[in-house]
Amino acid sequence: MKWIIVFIANILFASLITPIPESIHINLKKAKLGYMLFFDTNLSRDKTISCASCHNPAEGWADRDRVSTGVYGRKGIIQSPTVLNAVFNFRQFWNGRAKDLKEQMNGPFHAHVEMDMTNELIIKRIKQNPKYVNMFKNIYKTNKITYDMVVDAIAEFEKGLITPDCKFDLYLKGKAKLTPLEMRGYILFKKYGCITCHNGVNVGGNSFQKMGLVVPTKQCVGDRYSITHNPLDRCVYKVPSLRNIALTAPYFHSGKAKTLREAIGVMSYHNLGFKFTKDEVDALVAFLKTLTGKTPYVLRKLK
Repeated sequence: MKWIIVFIANILFASLITPIPESIHINLKKAKLGYMLFFDTNLSRDKTISCASCHNPAEGWADRDRVSTGVYGRKGIIQSPTVLNAVFNFRQFWNGRAKDLKEQMNGPFHAHVEMDMTNELIIKRIKQNPKYVNMFKNIYKTNKITYDMVVDAIAEFEKGLITPDCKFDLYLKGKAKLTPLEMRGYILFKKYGCITCHNGVNVGGNSFQKMGLVVPTKQCVGDRYSITHNPLDRCVYKVPSLRNIALTAPYFHSGKAKTLREAIGVMSYHNLGFKFTKDEVDALVAFLKTLTGKTPYVLRKLK
């Protein structure tokens, strides 16, 4: 049965990874404002947490801790995913409860364990900064500042956090060659069906799938079931993007895997029902490292 699944996967998904576009249309004035807001700790209740606290540029725009720390030292329950290339995800959050980047911001802004803010307090804090007031007026052509404008600006910045021209994208474009080890990893990635879930422009982020398809796992906090209450959605999550995966440890919604090697072992056991050999893991790690892209597009444009 395993090999039948692998054979079908090879036929259906062998060519379905596509390069990230080299640029994306963004409003640079909005993106600059969004950049400032993204790093502003005044937008949290105790003025200690910003969006960047859980999506740290030095940590792959994710969080090196298993769960993030919010205001007053409060702990979350799920690992913070990277915001790099998040614009390409078909839904946001592990359980997909937000349809886009703007809607996603309602989560951290309003969550008790994250920033713990109200819309009114966000606007009040922003109006205390004359530079913000002038920027909002210049961009939105009104003296009013609304919550929707705030999330619109941050979303515009996040939209530009794309990382084009990783080595694998250049390979797909015929502009680079993979090493023998990297190529073997790519072949194994297709052979064992990893590409059935990790495909498309984001090498993931475009479907919901079950964690523990073959060997069940009990670590299913914050899954689709928490939204739908359908028993079939237990342990079902949005498939994470594998782009820049080498930068974003720890892995999975639980943060249980500290290294890429460990993450590959967890997935092979729980979702394929067998363990890869050491040589196979070496090759897969080498391939996954080719998915690390350049400096995010918006940061280059804002220089």
